[in-house]
Amino acid sequence: MNFLLELLLLLPITSQHTMANWTKNQNKKFEEALALFDKDTPDRWHNIARCVGGKSAEEVKRHYELLVKDVMKIENDQVPLPKKL
Repeated sequence: MNFLLELLLLLPITSQHTMANWTKNQNKKFEEALALFDKDTPDRWHNIARCVGGKSAEEVKRHYELLVKDVMKIENDQVPLPKKL
């Protein structure tokens, strides 16, 4: 597993931009599907959307992009790391 994915899986998926339309179950399925379908998987976002249920490939991709931005903020010391680490 790469470092970015590890950080994504550690992030609480409860930030304002993600929780509005995502259930806990969808977030859990999203995390599992991300680990299953890496960046080289053909139709990655469609596959992940099928696993999540109730989300389009575009919504899943946007969810991922927002989480990547969160990781970038953490890596740039703009957000304190969670206490569990």
